[in-house]
Amino acid sequence: MVSDFFFPNVGGVEGHIYLVSRALLDLGHKVIVITHAYPPHRVGVRHLSSGLKVYYVPYGVIARQDTLPNFFALFPLLRSILLRERVEIVHGHQALSSMAHEGILHARTLGLKTVFTDHSLFGFADAASILTNKLLRFVLSDVDAVVAVSHTGKENTVLRAHLDPATVSVIPNAVVAEQFEPDPSRVDRSRLTVVVLSRLMYRKGIDLLIAAIPRLCARHPDLHFLIGGDGPKRVELEQMRERYMIQDRVELVGAVRQGDVRAHLTRGQIFFNTSLTEAFGTGIIEAACAGLFVVSTRVGGVPEVLPDEMVRLARPEEDDVVRAMEDAISHVRAGRHDPIAYHAALRRMYSWSNVAQRLERVYDDVVARPFPRPTERFERYYRGGVVAGKIFCIIVAVDLLFLKVLEWFLPVERIDTPPSLHAPHQRRRTAGRRRTSGPKTTPGIDDDDDEIKTTPGINDDGDEMNS
Repeated sequence: MVSDFFFPNVGGVEGHIYLVSRALLDLGHKVIVITHAYPPHRVGVRHLSSGLKVYYVPYGVIARQDTLPNFFALFPLLRSILLRERVEIVHGHQALSSMAHEGILHARTLGLKTVFTDHSLFGFADAASILTNKLLRFVLSDVDAVVAVSHTGKENTVLRAHLDPATVSVIPNAVVAEQFEPDPSRVDRSRLTVVVLSRLMYRKGIDLLIAAIPRLCARHPDLHFLIGGDGPKRVELEQMRERYMIQDRVELVGAVRQGDVRAHLTRGQIFFNTSLTEAFGTGIIEAACAGLFVVSTRVGGVPEVLPDEMVRLARPEEDDVVRAMEDAISHVRAGRHDPIAYHAALRRMYSWSNVAQRLERVYDDVVARPFPRPTERFERYYRGGVVAGKIFCIIVAVDLLFLKVLEWFLPVERIDTPPSLHAPHQRRRTAGRRRTSGPKTTPGIDDDDDEIKTTPGINDDGDEMNS
């Protein structure tokens, strides 16, 4: 697994990578994660308590935990790691991850199979989206399989990267149901509590939330809002409280630690999501699993997440959001809301073991395919555009030349194999993969120099979560 986004940073992509990796380990596969370092506590090689091995690569971060795009700087270290760990498939995550894109490019140069998962929705008009989509098309021109977390996400990825829809699989996220058991004893029966857990930013629809709260509070004297999360829109939420004198009815708790998410959710009866874009909406599943009735904007992949009896959907407009919340309030007051039944249903619907099994089938299909000829690879890149296609081909050609230089300076025979902590597993050899053999040692990545630490948990540094 390769991505800029992993623990100790906390979010949807980070959680997905960790949980699906853990499920794949349970199936007997060997899984490692390659991400950038989080100094001073996450540098070098770490073993998490689940047995997952993580390489925290020293790589510069520019913004929001994304690394500086650089096509070749990562290649020497990445090559050593991939050959050393006997990697057969490189799985990149998230379109905004430079490390994921570079990992896939270099893996193809090394003759490895590749898979890419897109976790977000992007537009087509603004400059940032245009550049991101062009880079995505470059990387996905030569990839064995693509995974989307929803059917809406699949359509978005197909359009952005000019892919054949038949090559894109849909595998949704899941939830660890045991971590979101309902707790009716925590609910204050003297009032109706609406829970919000989100990054407080424009993309999460906080402007809609700010507009809807005063109207709902005016109509329902016993309505209370519990808002978790932090971000640039927090100041506007505080100003709204003061303007309408509802400080005692709108509680801002700030950033919520991942271990405290269940405790935050189970204080309420309704979960309120006002996102303007959402590829899947893992937070919605977690809230429903904790027994909350969900009100959400009808955007992205949200309509695919829950059955109609568990959710009320609204257009991302103030009046329709208020209408959906009124409907949810009536539903809960009428006693038609059953938290225990919701939890049991979500436990059956979503599990990471099922996600891992479906992903395993994608991997099996990828391994069975022959590796494309060099001319076929260049043809794929050349179709990327009149100008861009030629640039793509030049980058790939330079990458192949760089590999020859690396093989001369650090032959495969000098790269050693570390002892594995994973259970034995009969792995299939990837078609077209370069075979390696013989005793191996790697300057700079030798076993004696590794920073190997046992991590009691993934949140021991006080990581915070803003879903």
